[in-house]
Order: sequence, then structure tokens, then C-alpha cells
Amino acid sequence: MMFNSMQYLFFFPIVVLLYFIIPKKIRYIWLLAVSFYFYMCWNAKYAILLFISIFITWSAGLCIRIVKTEFGLGKVAKGILFFSIAGNLSILFVFKYLSFIIENINFLLEKLKLQPFVLEFNWILPVGISFYIFQAIGYVIDVYREKVPVEKNFLRYALFISFFPQLVAGPIERTENMMAQLRNGSCFDIRRIRKGMVLILWGLYLKLVLADNLGTVVTAVYENYENYAGIHIVLATMMFAIQIYCDFCGYSNIAIGSAEILGYRLMENFKSPYLACSISDFWKRWHVSLTSWFTDYVYIPLGGNRKGTVRTNINTMIVFGLSGAWHGASWTYIIWGVLNGVLMVTDKFTVELRKKLRNSMQISIGGGYKLLTRIITFILINFTWLFFRARTINDAIGMLKVVCTGFGWRYLLTDSIYFQMQSHVTVILLLSILLLFMVDILKDKGIDVRKHILEQGFFVRYLLYIILIGVIIVFGKYGDAYAQTQFIYFQF
Repeated sequence: MMFNSMQYLFFFPIVVLLYFIIPKKIRYIWLLAVSFYFYMCWNAKYAILLFISIFITWSAGLCIRIVKTEFGLGKVAKGILFFSIAGNLSILFVFKYLSFIIENINFLLEKLKLQPFVLEFNWILPVGISFYIFQAIGYVIDVYREKVPVEKNFLRYALFISFFPQLVAGPIERTENMMAQLRNGSCFDIRRIRKGMVLILWGLYLKLVLADNLGTVVTAVYENYENYAGIHIVLATMMFAIQIYCDFCGYSNIAIGSAEILGYRLMENFKSPYLACSISDFWKRWHVSLTSWFTDYVYIPLGGNRKGTVRTNINTMIVFGLSGAWHGASWTYIIWGVLNGVLMVTDKFTVELRKKLRNSMQISIGGGYKLLTRIITFILINFTWLFFRARTINDAIGMLKVVCTGFGWRYLLTDSIYFQMQSHVTVILLLSILLLFMVDILKDKGIDVRKHILEQGFFVRYLLYIILIGVIIVFGKYGDAYAQTQFIYFQF
């Protein structure tokens, strides 16, 4: 069941209605039931994996608390922590990476003229597995660190891991944020419901109007790049940058809005990332829940920046390499992660040099300088997105060759790249991109656009709602036959 489906359009209002009707003490049980139903709509048998992950980490949390706090057996507690993490990562490895590993081993064996493994897997990647396993691992680590109290109620903990708005594509929630809310429950609040509805509407707009329409052009170019000039590949990559942002941010907004209607506050996942002035700044704004997860549970335990420059750079590269692998079992994702790691290390290494150059040239940090740094950052991020979106490494290299050898400025205004869209759709897309950046700029300046909309009079508010819904219905792409309907991050 996807957020942009008719099924969810009927499912969610029923969930909300019954949630506020049934007694407050058992509402979390209702949410747990509908969360598992929501997940099982994709593939019911994979709910078993979700249950196993929940049971392992819940049991581990209880055992860690008992042996560490009551018996003082720290080494035993660490062993329990290790086995709970290993158990969850084993599930992730088998279903997400095992086929990739065997494929690469067989490739090497064939090069060495040795007998390859005859081992095939036809498993479908369980939707959201990377998200809920990381959230579960985060919980058990926090319990071990005594950062949060252990959750004794199994059903409530199961809801924390399986809460349907953020189950399949995040945000990857933290125990300290969600568990207290789940214990306390929530009450009906019409103002909160209005706020949530506006966010859901904005999320659908980003997904259906922007992401899915841009996706038609991106797919056409990336799957047949030999037929296009370098300028088309560059434009398609820039379109993909906006597509993946609108797709993932759209999902996050719908998730946060849905949770808000139910009375729960999820963490913000995007903070106007394409207004970043550096690579470091970009990664403080993009997929915040994953970046902070890797920071807290990988980067800092490795030593962070406490063990010298060389070790700090190695830790950074490890984190970004793992981040690339987290996105998928493909060399394109791994190289994407490594490239971002290199850019991050370079960014940190050249901070003082750039500062000296700026001072020597007497360049003030004004609007013009910020605009230049934002453009440079956007170009660098787009370079990495090319590897992220390419089907294979050979495709990525091939596209870079086309860009370098046959850029073709003269093709800029031809309609070959736009053949998938009618002219009026192109105009709507350009206006929508402009609106997107306007909202992000206002957000970056601390202006809450949603709050201002809700403060308007009845006529103005509902006129805006009607316009937005109309644009979504007329220009949005939806329907079971449209392949791009699925959110991009569902495959991770």
C-alpha cells in the first residue's frame, strides 16, 4: 500500500476515525494491528522478518538491562548487544546483499577460469528492511548505553518499530523521541489535524506532480543515453536531483503529516538540502535521520574526529562507503557513497585554505558568495547523483564520456529530451520547481509557510487547497500502470 494510492486514501481516514473512538489505553494496539496490515499489503510473508527483528531487539534490550544494571555483567551485556546486532544484520545481509556477493565472487571465479557457485536466489527485497532494522539496532544500542529506559511492553515496542507512517522509508526514528509519545498516547486536536493535512497535500504534490513527471524524462535519457548529447545527460541528471528530492521529501512529508494527524511527532528528514553552501552542509540537510544514525552509531564509535586527521578521514570514508552500500547491493551505490566521502574529506581538508583565499582576495560572505558556493555544491552533488541513478558502472562511465566528448550546446533548445511531456506540462513543471525553491528558501530563513497558510482566512485557505488538489489531479502521474508511482526509497 503506497501513500499515493487509492487504497491509502480509504485506509488512513478509517485508521484515524477508529483511533480516536476507541479507549486511549488500547489505541497503541490498534495502531500496531493496522501497521502490520499496512506492511503485509506488499508481501504478507515478509512480516515474519519484521516480527523477528522486533523480537530479537526487544528481548536483547530486556536481557541487557538485567545483566548490566542488576548483576553488573558488562561483558555479558556487550555480548548480548553484539548478537542482537549480528542477528539483525544477518537478515539484512541474506535478503539484500547475499546475491550481490555471490554474483561478484562468480565474476572473479570466471576470470580465474574456476567453477562458479551454482546458487540462485529469487527473493524479492523486503520493502523497508533497511529502515526498520536500523531503527531496531538503534534502540538496543541506546539501551546498552543507558541512554533510554528499556521498554517492557512488547506490543508497544513492536509499534515503535512498525509504526506505519515511517515504516517503509523512514524517517529512521530514535527511541527517545518516539517511545515517550507512544507511552503517553495522544488526544484529538483539530489544529494538529489541519497541519498534518497540509503537509500530506504538499507531499503528494512533490511526488505526483514534480517527481513522477521528471522521472519520465530521466528514465528516457538514462536508459538510452547513447541517443542523447552531453547537454541532455546533464539536464537529465539535474532533473534526477530534483526528482529524488521531491520523491523522498514527498514521502517524508506524507509520513510526518500522517503521524501528526494521529498525534505523533516524527523528526524532520530534509532541511532545504539544495541550498547547502558546502558538501558538509548538504549532509546536515539531506536524509537527516540516516546521516545522524551513522554519526551516532558508526562514526562516533569508530573514534569520530577525536583521533587525529588521518583517522577522522578514514572514519568519514567508512561511513560514506557504508551509506552507499545501505542504499543498495550495487557498485553504483557504493561508488556514489565513496565519491561523497571523498568530497566530504576534501571539503573539511580545504576549509582553512578557502578561508585564507577568501581573506586574501577580500571577498565578503554575502549573497553573491553564498550563491556561488550553493551552485558549486549543487554541481558536485549532481556529479555523484549520476552514479546513483545509472544502471551500471559502465553506463555511468559511458555517460561521462558523452558529456566530455559530445556536449552539444546546440541541442539545448531542441525538443528531443522533452518528448515525454507536453508543452503545458513542461511549463507547470518549471513553475513547480520555482515554487519548491521558494518554499525551501523561506524555510531556510526560518519562515514556516504551513503556519502562514493555516493563519489565513477560510476562503484563502480553501482556495489554496483546491488549487493544489486540482494541479495534483490534472498534472500528477498516478495509476497502477505507471512504473514510477512507487517511491524511490522503497527499494532500499
